[in-house]
Amino acid sequence: MSIYRNRFERNKQIPGAKLIYLLPLLAFLLLFILFYQGVNSVSDTTLEKQKESLETALTRSITQCYAVEGAYPPDLTYIEEHYGLIYDKDLFFVDYQPVGSNIMPDFTIITKSGGQD
Repeated sequence: MSIYRNRFERNKQIPGAKLIYLLPLLAFLLLFILFYQGVNSVSDTTLEKQKESLETALTRSITQCYAVEGAYPPDLTYIEEHYGLIYDKDLFFVDYQPVGSNIMPDFTIITKSGGQD
């Protein structure tokens, strides 16, 4: 066993040496995934807030119509034309079901799937 190395002898590779070159790429991918998840989370929260805001505006408009006119609005377009309700029709679908002129109508707000994706 000589302490001198033969200059034609190959250096032995450390088993995990190639992994060191992949670490920056893996770190970048991890940061990208975390960033993407954060953006999606903020987007989902914003969409929920918009839906809550639309529900509040619709309830107020229906109540205001009953207070002013003595009857609930016959349809959704009546609320849009006379009480200024504006919402993103590409993002939300509003199912408005009038029950009668003196019974509060039933409405459901549905988020369309193609809205934010």
